[in-house]
Amino acid sequence: MRDIMGMMGKVKEMQAKMETMQAEIAALDVEGKAGGGLVTVRLNGKGEMLGLKVDPSLFKENEVEILEDLIIAAHKDAKDKAETIAAEKTRELTAGLPIPPGMKLPF
Repeated sequence: MRDIMGMMGKVKEMQAKMETMQAEIAALDVEGKAGGGLVTVRLNGKGEMLGLKVDPSLFKENEVEILEDLIIAAHKDAKDKAETIAAEKTRELTAGLPIPPGMKLPF
């Protein structure tokens, strides 16, 4: 019976840590850049865009496709950074737990 109570306590503790981690991830503010910094995108941990900066030199009629590609690349850079930070925080939280490889948390 003590083992079950101890396990339930650990589950509640893990749940509280997971909620804290999710709040930290949601509060992230990451920046992605493309074109050597000509385009910058800011995202939060949920992937919502917080800001976009475009160097005025890219506002040329014949360079619209380049600008579009740079915005997409900067967004992907920011998203990848946010996912890397989230994965690291998850790894820290679940260190030592027998979780199958490739399983993503939170579920």
